[in-house]
Amino acid sequence: MYLASKSERRICILQKLGLEFKPKEAEELNKEFKCSVVPNALSKAWSGSDMVDYGCIAAADTVVVLDGRILGKPESYEDAKRMLEMLNGRWHVVATGLAVILTPERLQFTSVEETDVKFKTLTDRGIEFYLSTDEPFDKAGAYGIQGYASLFVERIEGRFFNVVGLPVRALYGLLKKAGIDLLDYICLKSS
Repeated sequence: MYLASKSERRICILQKLGLEFKPKEAEELNKEFKCSVVPNALSKAWSGSDMVDYGCIAAADTVVVLDGRILGKPESYEDAKRMLEMLNGRWHVVATGLAVILTPERLQFTSVEETDVKFKTLTDRGIEFYLSTDEPFDKAGAYGIQGYASLFVERIEGRFFNVVGLPVRALYGLLKKAGIDLLDYICLKSS
């Protein structure tokens, strides 16, 4: 299996499942609309297919949406601060598009997962502390729920791993549609 991403979070999730895979660099795309996550994930997967003669390539694209507005990865400290202040005390949506392609068959399978997240009311001190870490600067919406920002999350409605950036349940379903039973693979590997 190939992963069209070098995201440490996605790599860690797949490693914890015991999967063997090779990360492949994928082009980051402009995220103009919430519905762009599936085409972006597909584009990432297909961009990695040129380097693979045979196999399965998975890719994901995650965005944070607040009041219909996309919050991508922050471009600067000030941009990250602005995003965190916007999310302060509010509900928002984390949407992840997922794509699996098989080569050389050129088959593709896609899905999208959404999770609602509510931030608690943040203090200026909390925001400043978080900005002093490396966490906000490579993540959609300027936060990672699996790190220090877990202190900011009051509630989620939906799947945690979607907010991390790789909806494992959806990946399992897409692989099954592609004829790959992830559970069989994990059980075989562990025996």
